[in-house]
Amino acid sequence: MAAAQHFSTKDRILHAAEALFAQQGFATTSLRQVTSLADVNIAAVNYHFGSKDNLINEVFRRRMDVMSAERLAALRQAVETAPGQLEPILAAFIEPALAMAQDRQGGGAFIRVIARTYAENNENLRKFLSDQYGHVLREFAQALADCLPGLGKEALYWRLDFLSGALTYAMADFGLIKRPLNAPEAAHRRRAAQMLIRFAAAGFRADAT
Repeated sequence: MAAAQHFSTKDRILHAAEALFAQQGFATTSLRQVTSLADVNIAAVNYHFGSKDNLINEVFRRRMDVMSAERLAALRQAVETAPGQLEPILAAFIEPALAMAQDRQGGGAFIRVIARTYAENNENLRKFLSDQYGHVLREFAQALADCLPGLGKEALYWRLDFLSGALTYAMADFGLIKRPLNAPEAAHRRRAAQMLIRFAAAGFRADAT
């Protein structure tokens, strides 16, 4: 029972922190605001996370660990079953992220948290993300390079950056194309993935031979 209570408390803190970081940003949000929204005391935050920086990191970890594992599993399958083909690699990068964005358990809030990362100069967070998840981008970069031997490393990384930016925009779902009211979220997500894969594949192949 105690372990379940600890899990419940930790989960409430993470949900509250994610919601507040999405609304206000990292610098503006205080631990007291988090504890008030989560209905816990400050000792609970200190017990589970130790500091505000660690809390921020854990908000990312609980989403990014799952998405990164799904991306890498899909990447390895793509390389094994469709060697040399660009689109399956791009699908492995794009589809897990769009699926996470549509998660009803806070996926939308987390997308806004990601946007805060770009907007705020939080060096501790950027280092954490680089240290924990940089290997995922490197594995995709290598797989893409294997498909595009004529594309230089600098151009490859520029295009991977552009893909990441376009994907974040698609995850936020605030572009010109909105999900029709009668269209299921899953169908809209598949359509977005298909369009982004086609767009990205053309971009990666441009002048790559």
